[in-house]
Amino acid sequence: MPKEAFLCHSSYQKKFRGISVTNFLKYAKNKQTEKPVKIFEFKEELKKYTEELNMNLKILERNLNVGFSGGEKKKNEILQMLVLNPKLAILDETDSGLDVDAIKTVSKGIEMFKNQNNAILIITHNTKILHSLKVDYVHVLVNGKIVRTGNGELAKEIEEKGYKTYLT
Repeated sequence: MPKEAFLCHSSYQKKFRGISVTNFLKYAKNKQTEKPVKIFEFKEELKKYTEELNMNLKILERNLNVGFSGGEKKKNEILQMLVLNPKLAILDETDSGLDVDAIKTVSKGIEMFKNQNNAILIITHNTKILHSLKVDYVHVLVNGKIVRTGNGELAKEIEEKGYKTYLT
């Protein structure tokens, strides 16, 4: 995968004992930029994003994904996305298993990331995460083909009527 892309999926939530969240992100940023990060500036950036995502700062010292709750893993994915700032982020089922507060936090992180220089693709079966986002497009995919495209209103229509009309 090119360094300009970022993919979040539960299969990538491996546990890494002995590697803190901070060290993982520092290493990834070094590889991405091909130069060493300035550690004090980097730690301030991490602190800022962690606080904005309502995450406990101690998460930065913890081993990557070791003992993380599902919500902590998802928020950590968003933290990674913000720090690495790819041109394309693909979030696959990033809202799966999240409570209402965690969905709001993840949505906030997505909105913080989104700008004119990047793109984000959210793959979901549940429209709840879309309530907190300003979506440009909604696509309905059936058997690998886009069968309908619309704006945020399409998500509301799916929420009301379900997917049945697209499956026939």
